Amino acid sequence: MRIDSLRLVCFSPTGRSRTVIQGIARGIDHGTMELIDITTPQARKKPLETSGNELLIVAVPVYMGRVPALLTEWLRAIRAHGTPAVSVVVYGNRVYEDALLELTDILTRRGCRPIAGGAFIGEHSFSSAEAPTAGGRPDAADLHRAEAFGRKIREKLEAIPSVDRIPNVTIPGCRPYRGDPTLWTVDFIAVGDACTRCGTCAEGCPTGAIDPDEGYSADPEKCITCCACIKHCPAHARTMRPGPVRDASVRLSTLYRERKEPEYFL
Repeated sequence: MRIDSLRLVCFSPTGRSRTVIQGIARGIDHGTMELIDITTPQARKKPLETSGNELLIVAVPVYMGRVPALLTEWLRAIRAHGTPAVSVVVYGNRVYEDALLELTDILTRRGCRPIAGGAFIGEHSFSSAEAPTAGGRPDAADLHRAEAFGRKIREKLEAIPSVDRIPNVTIPGCRPYRGDPTLWTVDFIAVGDACTRCGTCAEGCPTGAIDPDEGYSADPEKCITCCACIKHCPAHARTMRPGPVRDASVRLSTLYRERKEPEYFL
């Protein structure tokens, strides 16, 4: 089966999903490629439409074992027309539960034809130097696996005569989906005196939760605890306050030290 272009969609506040999907694309090695990063609110205003002669790859992080609730409206507005699709989730070395199945189901309902799915590991949002969880991942070994996955996808496409001959893909998970995609509402970010008001945190916030006019504080009603503002602050002026998020970071670091490896399904 011949595809004319490769379209990559990622939601990637801390850059992990973007890194993984780019690794997969290197393995596919298609000359025509478009990357659509839907991390910022402005990027999610434009709906996506795809055709049967494209390959669509969608990568999102796992939040509480599910697809982030923030994304469901945009994902459910996709207009696909028999588009071969690959679902990818990136999780912080805990579990991905039903997120990969949920993402695959959403794309199927929007007119996609699932051809593969993958679950990769990225540094957990709550990870820190003091309480690391999957620190530095995806690493070189993960990206090697991502490229290998991409090559497998290419081989599968080459072996399929047409879109309507794509075989069913078995994706692990349960229906109804477990877990609750609703995130905590908690004021957990402290802004220290080292803040230079550069605006990096506000520009990169996926929900527009950070107000430059209010000392770059985060609105807990909008915050999705992605911790992108903490990880990307060039002055290291943003930290976790003592409380439930910091406590969770310690628990994660303690309970999920054993390295998990990427999985993919074709």
